[in-house]
Amino acid sequence: QTLCIWEAQFGDFSNGAQIMIDQYLSAAEDKWKLQNGLVLLLPHGYEGQGAEHSSARMERYLQLCAKDNMYVANCTNPSNLFHLLRRQMVTKFRKPLVIFTPKSLLRHPKAVSSVSDFSSGKFLPLIEISKIENSKIERLVFCSGKFYYDLNDYIEKNNIIDTVLVRLEQLFPLPIDEIDEVLKKYLNANDIVWAQEEPRNMGAWSHLLLHSDKFRDFRVASRRFYSSPSAGSSTRSKRRHNEVIEYVFDPSKNNMR
Repeated sequence: QTLCIWEAQFGDFSNGAQIMIDQYLSAAEDKWKLQNGLVLLLPHGYEGQGAEHSSARMERYLQLCAKDNMYVANCTNPSNLFHLLRRQMVTKFRKPLVIFTPKSLLRHPKAVSSVSDFSSGKFLPLIEISKIENSKIERLVFCSGKFYYDLNDYIEKNNIIDTVLVRLEQLFPLPIDEIDEVLKKYLNANDIVWAQEEPRNMGAWSHLLLHSDKFRDFRVASRRFYSSPSAGSSTRSKRRHNEVIEYVFDPSKNNMR
């Protein structure tokens, strides 16, 4: 009953532990019936730090997910992270927990929670908050992690009132029931988007396709296919990032062309 946490200085530094992750973290229960509750904190987020300090290689961990062998999360506020770690301790069984932790959210003015969120809240695998009447929503944007704040800033600066952002806080197991509820809630939405800041061949997109057919109908907004997680040039990285954001809200600005 110990909360054992291993934190990487940057998420991509965890590749030096790949053998241990493959052999023991993801597969030990299936191979040897051995449970473990190790928590990995892996900084992940495109924050202009270059190719070596942007990605925790989320797609590699998601590829290891099967038959409820672990939890994978990408939280956006302090209380949800608190309740996620608390759940890790109070459950009767042990499962590894991989958490992607954007460094910019440590000091982001909007990444805050009230005291009541800690004292009487619970872990939310999906967060959907809207002050707009459901029938007026024309676009649903599903996203995860720090990218939510980038998209929300764009909405506020451009006074967009027909879009709802839906945060997937838990990437595995996927909160399928909660996703279905959101899709049913906004029946008038004719543009349903999966938005990620990672390249198309990285991030959570391929994972979503593998685990639910409903995502096949989503419009995808991401960086193009790249061999490197992020550009070495900060100017190029910002341009690619902004292209993704613009395409989320304007289908005519397809950055994949």
